[in-house]
Amino acid sequence: MTTNLLDFDLAGLTAFCEGLGEKRFRATQLFRWIHQRGAADFDQMTDLAKSLREKLKGTAHVTALPVITEHVSSDGTVKWLFDVGDGNAVESVFIPEDDRGTLCVSSQAGCAVGCRFCSTGHQGFSRNLTTGEIMAQLWFAEHALRKRLGRDERIISNVVMMGMGEPLQNYTALVPALRTMLDDHGYGLSRRRVTVSTSGVVPMMDRLSQDCAVALAVSLHAPNDPLRDALVPLNKKYPLDELMQSCRRYLEFAPRDFITFEYCMLDGVNDQPEHAQQLIALVREYAGNGGAWCKFNLIPFNPFPASGLLRSPANRVTEFAKMLSDAGVVTTVRKTRGDDIDAACGQLAGDVKDRTKAAERMAKNRVIPLAQV
Repeated sequence: MTTNLLDFDLAGLTAFCEGLGEKRFRATQLFRWIHQRGAADFDQMTDLAKSLREKLKGTAHVTALPVITEHVSSDGTVKWLFDVGDGNAVESVFIPEDDRGTLCVSSQAGCAVGCRFCSTGHQGFSRNLTTGEIMAQLWFAEHALRKRLGRDERIISNVVMMGMGEPLQNYTALVPALRTMLDDHGYGLSRRRVTVSTSGVVPMMDRLSQDCAVALAVSLHAPNDPLRDALVPLNKKYPLDELMQSCRRYLEFAPRDFITFEYCMLDGVNDQPEHAQQLIALVREYAGNGGAWCKFNLIPFNPFPASGLLRSPANRVTEFAKMLSDAGVVTTVRKTRGDDIDAACGQLAGDVKDRTKAAERMAKNRVIPLAQV
């Protein structure tokens, strides 16, 4: 069995090449061919010695994930469904904007966290993706888009780990992928342009701050523990106080001077004036001497079958945002992109062979009226 070189960051590829009896600089050359030029055929890598190319043919390969479907939204958003084997498929989304191109990447086939408002969680969980499967999404998207648009310069300027799965529950595969994204010989993205979104896996947040401190977004979605327990079950393990303390620790190492809190606006559930006031109090409680240490990204809920939830009316979202802003909390409202192809936030689902009966538990939870929490 040969090795998929997309599984390696530069340090891993260097060790692999040294195992073939090659010098370290050969790994850098190979890394550039794969990630900067999108080469999968070793014969294309003309500055590598022929002897090395022959070794690679017998021991390695560069293979993207099979594309099952591709959908293009009316707003230019592109969604790919990738086959990761064993009946599982994951989704990635490219979001073009005037000043950037953002790729939303999946980290797991399914998700075990089971947030009430997320389509992925309702499908249950199958397995973690490998580093190569995470990187294959970026590798394919970057070079497919370059070819399609007839451009040599970089298309993807930002990566957000906000696709299917909880990235920090797949930590050992995530970190090498992040390092490849950041590496100047790879994609050369700055730490400010790579964002990991987490539902609040506190120990792994602390580890990430030491190992690879990229931008951090936290799926908050509630201003108090009882409501967050119902919306984000992981809160029962890592309640708000632990989460907020971890966010403050992360700031010491973060590439930005703020943490982003994501807040999905759910009609009659977490969108009332008292919820805004509780959020303001929460932010102030943990502000310390940091002042404006966080910002809120309010996300209009994107409905999916059987969620049992509704999107907050636009005027209520506007009023909620104004309350936060008037209190000095930096607040934006996310523009919905790709909802006509089910590519918007919370809509990614793919195909998941649920091994954990999470989908069954989610179905039972849907009978609990959140408005009464």
